[in-house]
Amino acid sequence: MAARSVIALVSVAEVVAGDLADHLERRGHDVRRAHQPWEAESLLVAGGIDIVVVGDEVTPVEGRDLLKRHGRDDGPDFILICRPAELVDKVLALELGAADVVESPLNVRELATRIGGLLTRRGRMVQELIVLENATVDLRSAMVMHRSGAEDQLSPGQVALLRLFLASPRKVLTRDDIIAAAPAENAEAFDRSIDSRIVRLRRKLDTETITTIRGSGYRFDPPVPRSD
Repeated sequence: MAARSVIALVSVAEVVAGDLADHLERRGHDVRRAHQPWEAESLLVAGGIDIVVVGDEVTPVEGRDLLKRHGRDDGPDFILICRPAELVDKVLALELGAADVVESPLNVRELATRIGGLLTRRGRMVQELIVLENATVDLRSAMVMHRSGAEDQLSPGQVALLRLFLASPRKVLTRDDIIAAAPAENAEAFDRSIDSRIVRLRRKLDTETITTIRGSGYRFDPPVPRSD
């Protein structure tokens, strides 16, 4: 199993840092926090950090100083959070090699997505994203991200069931097919209880792509891409 990626949060506002850390940890990343720039020094010198998020509670000069000392080619990628009025500082940070600069107030989910993109480019994360009508599913972390902003966690059995449908699009799968390829998480879930598994999966995914074929089984019809 690949080592977990490590994200350092430096002087990120407490409320944002708490939400972001929770968001990232549920996706399988390790999060380390430093409340002051000087606390970050020992953290960064020790190595092993993939992404550094520098909050706007540090001055732009302090943020650029961290970037200059630790943003080497073999070092971590830096994301700096800046205030909207700090356009010049934003440009300077990018010129010094910051991977990204985002303005506050920020959306934690968007920032986590930017971090995921950087990790993918570093080869530290392989994303398995499935786009449905009303949600996007990250199979790697078993997370369902709804358009409303809400999130749900899939169980191992639900991930196995979804993978089975994804591997057999537009093919009718019988109950025997499902029991053999995606067994339930307890010994009682057989035959008619498969209906309950399908209902729960549909509800969690907020999808109509899994159709019941009466007397035969179930079929997954991939959604038509949205044109908007």
